[in-house]
Amino acid sequence: MSEAPHYSASGARHKGAFVLPADLFDGTVHEPALHQAIKTYLGNQRQGTAKTKTRSFVSGGNKKPWRQKGTGRARQGSIRSPLWPGGGTVFGPHPRSYDQKVPKKMRALARRSAFNTRARENAVYVIDKFTYETPKTSVLAGLLQRMGVNGQKVLILTDGARPNVYLSGRNLQRVEVLPYSDVSTYHLLWSDVVLIEATAIGQTLAPVAEKESAPVARRAKAKPDVEPKAAKKSAKPAAKAKAPAKKAAAKAKSAPKKRAAKSKTSAAKKGTRPASAPKKKGK
Repeated sequence: MSEAPHYSASGARHKGAFVLPADLFDGTVHEPALHQAIKTYLGNQRQGTAKTKTRSFVSGGNKKPWRQKGTGRARQGSIRSPLWPGGGTVFGPHPRSYDQKVPKKMRALARRSAFNTRARENAVYVIDKFTYETPKTSVLAGLLQRMGVNGQKVLILTDGARPNVYLSGRNLQRVEVLPYSDVSTYHLLWSDVVLIEATAIGQTLAPVAEKESAPVARRAKAKPDVEPKAAKKSAKPAAKAKAPAKKAAAKAKSAPKKRAAKSKTSAAKKGTRPASAPKKKGK
């Protein structure tokens, strides 16, 4: 019996574990079936359009380069021989189909083995139900972050086609959203974590009352210490008020010095002038 953690659509974990259906999660892991399924899937993705030219497709080379005998060189019949630079390619690829087919029972066995592989690693989670009215990438990203699986390869399996869930995860790296019925062995082994909607595996869960989850915390950018505008405005009038006081104090200090200087100049003007030197008489 396999169990999986049970979460709500907002990322809140419920008490107890969810019992996975025994018909699918029976512990079977068949590695040869997994290998064949992955090989077939990757082969069917190939276009098979690679092609090289043999000597019959390379242009030129119709004439013999030189005569058969008498030159001392090795005999040659065409300059497009594979031995010549620019000649044809031997045993190169040609267009072909790489498609393979896997029997229906082997495909089902491989799919079941992939589910059991992830269940052994405790990498299967069950979600109540996705009720997205509109596509919102941030909502799905917040769900993955609260579950602690962000940064891993996440495969979300929904109950049928859910366009809003698909569009919400389309822009997230390492996140793939698929209907449960369309998932392949390759996608299950590609992922690190598998989120399955409960209704997709035939389980109808009663809604559980829960508190609204807190929004995802973001790192606040460090801002330089800036004084508030009110403090700046109050500081300006105080500075203006201090300025006149400083000017008045400076005038009071300089006033006695100016008065002393004026008295000295006035006294010098009132004093007797020195007698002029006698004029010399002419000879």
